[in-house]
Amino acid sequence: MIVKKLLIVALVLALGVSVFGCGGKKAVDEPTTDMTEPPEVEQIEEQPVKKEPPAAKEIVDAKLNAVFFAFDKYNLTAESRQILEKNASELKQAKDANVIIEGHCDERGTKEYNLALGEKRARAARDYLVSMGVAASRLTVVSYGKERPFDSGHSEAAWAKNRRAHLVVKK
Repeated sequence: MIVKKLLIVALVLALGVSVFGCGGKKAVDEPTTDMTEPPEVEQIEEQPVKKEPPAAKEIVDAKLNAVFFAFDKYNLTAESRQILEKNASELKQAKDANVIIEGHCDERGTKEYNLALGEKRARAARDYLVSMGVAASRLTVVSYGKERPFDSGHSEAAWAKNRRAHLVVKK
């Protein structure tokens, strides 16, 4: 009896699907063979992107080099003077560039001692630049002592990198 009922249900379903369809496929329009020329696309001439040249301050900032000092010293070496002479030449060309001269020290010594030594190093660099013809009004001196090391290592090589006068163009 159950088998008969299942056969009847199956026949009714098959009949319903064949009469009404499953609705899954829709009629597809046949492609037309009447092809016309594609519309003309307006060609736009590409214009080169105009880049602004870097500001004189950015150029000068990239060309200024730091000078380095011996342990517990603030006097300029012959090498430091050569570097500062090149820096002075760059600053004379970029007359609108103002510079901060940062004095730095290694980690040895007290905070107060290193702040004073860093200032002496920055002033030595500033004084030499002024003697080379750079206006003192364009140069600002600041000391960071041991607070902003270039190299955070604890060796003589790291300390030598940290004993410096660093020149930065004011933005």
